[in-house]
Amino acid sequence: MKNVIVLDKHALTGSAPGPEMAVNQGLVLCINKPLGWTSADVVRKVRFRLQRLWNIKKIKVGHAGTLDPLATGLLILCVGKATRLANLFQAQEKEYHAGIKFGATTVSYDLEHPIDATYPWKHIDRAGLLNILDGFLGKQLQLPPVYSAKVIDGTRAYELARQGVEIPEMKKNSIEIYALEIMEFSPPQLLLKIKCSKGTYIRSLARDLGEALNSGAHLISLHRSQSGEYKSKNAFSMEEFEILFH
Repeated sequence: MKNVIVLDKHALTGSAPGPEMAVNQGLVLCINKPLGWTSADVVRKVRFRLQRLWNIKKIKVGHAGTLDPLATGLLILCVGKATRLANLFQAQEKEYHAGIKFGATTVSYDLEHPIDATYPWKHIDRAGLLNILDGFLGKQLQLPPVYSAKVIDGTRAYELARQGVEIPEMKKNSIEIYALEIMEFSPPQLLLKIKCSKGTYIRSLARDLGEALNSGAHLISLHRSQSGEYKSKNAFSMEEFEILFH
């Protein structure tokens, strides 16, 4: 990542870089993705703003790790020559704050779809939860959600699911969970800090926690707080990005 400019509020000194330095050398932007936006929405907005500001017809912009529309937090964008480094940023350890609700499930494992089944949850206590969390640490195979961006025969799984097409059995991902910390627990809701490898589906973790506790569970909020050394608290909001690159 040598010579690449990584820009967040902590690193910013002076004005925003110009097109020569950003395009020729490579620019990485730390953006705080708003709720309801897709990662592609952020990419399009940033690309359009930079094209117009710098009077450039074509400029490469890509993200280093998708966030679902219902998630917020750190989205790392690579601009110009930095796009070839996207995989390096994506491979970094991630940290999330996940809101999980026990006692109900949805087909998407989050709030994108309505509740499809309910389960008992009053038997879940902090001691039992802590015991279960220990079993989720380390390297493991995780089954992705059907409503995910996983590619099946050239098509995203969520596109097939929304069309009502029968989806072949999903392949499990090899992931690693480094740390799990209870931030708040007020049954049936849990706020969990998660440190994990790339490719980890937090929605799947929520589902698996529910099953392990003889209940059901789904994700009700998700915030990516950190990726590698970069933190969401130092990332630019979309409004701050627009002010900086005006």
